[in-house]
Formats: sequence, C-alpha cells, structure tokens
Amino acid sequence: MKIYHHYSVYGFSNIYIIVNESLKKAIIVDPAELTPTMIERIEQNKLDLCGILITHNHIHHVKGLSTIMKIYSPTIYASNAKLLGFQCRKLRDGDVFSEAGFEITAIAVPGHSQDSIVYFMEGNFLFTGDVLHAGMIGKTNSVFNTNALIARIKQKLFCLPESTLVLPGHGPPSTIGTEKSANISFQEGFAERIRPNYDFFV
Repeated sequence: MKIYHHYSVYGFSNIYIIVNESLKKAIIVDPAELTPTMIERIEQNKLDLCGILITHNHIHHVKGLSTIMKIYSPTIYASNAKLLGFQCRKLRDGDVFSEAGFEITAIAVPGHSQDSIVYFMEGNFLFTGDVLHAGMIGKTNSVFNTNALIARIKQKLFCLPESTLVLPGHGPPSTIGTEKSANISFQEGFAERIRPNYDFFV
C-alpha cells in the first residue's frame, strides 16, 4: 500500500490517493478537486481508479467528483445515496467492504455533519474527514452536538489501536494514541468553553 497526499487550496482540504501497487488499483478519499498532478500520478502508473471514499457531503470534500466522473468510472462510497447527481454505494455504520484489494470498515460518527463517516483500512489507517483532526475535533453547531461528537469518538474510535494512523480532512496526520492523550477537545468542559463562531475547521 502507498498513500499519496494532495493538498487542495479549495477549502484547505486533504485529498488522499491510496494505491495497491500489486493490483495496479487506486482509491481517492475526499476529492476536493482533481488536479493535473493527481491525473499524472494515476496515468503514469497505469492505475485503475476503482473507488472514491466520501467522508461527508461538504462541497470542499466532494467538488472534484464532477471532473473525476467525466474521466473515470469508480464506485463512489458514501453514507448518501447520491452526491452531485452521481449514484453512490450507500454505506451504513459497521459495513465492511473490499475495494482495490483492501478491506475497509465504515464507521458512522455524526456530529460535524449528520452524514459523517470515517474509514478504517487494513487495520492501521483511519481516514476521518472532519470528525477528528490533529489536536481538535470537527466544528458542530451546538454545545450538545459537540459533546455528542466527543462521546462518539471516544466510543467508536478510541477503541482502535493507539498506533492507528489518523489521516484527517484538514491539517497534519496524527495517531489515535496521540489524540487520546493530547487533543484539547477532550478536556473537561471543552464544549462549553469554545466560541460559537470558531472556524478552526469547517
């Protein structure tokens, strides 16, 4: 497995290309856009782009779908039935599926958005979208939802191995162990202290 990171200035978002070198297959996570560099990587390595993983339906994570679907024919995985008019394979919490030769588990963690889903891949890689960032959780619209998101992350993600690599929708990578010990969002009373208009991540 190789994971290539692409940074999009549109929404300051992370895009990931996951490659199975032996099968010559690739998956893209959260295509904010499709850049010439990304196309070059796919075409020069003669990769079959067979899957797209969508963590949630915010435009700065899905806008590139329109361009991708004009060039390639991947299966789109999401908790939505359709995105930007394209049919998706609708996932539910706990679904386990295989794509590009990788085993992937979908974990629903609503809070930042109602459709937020994260992807646990090959027992060591967690693509978290805007659910969990390095040092911070995703923005919500109320104290109640912030506390609910914190509880869901503790219940559903903090049970994973501490060495699990966290690959978020914005910002640098981290690990589950690091976030359990150092993420400020899990300090007592965090939800009540944050400003309603904070915009660390959208």
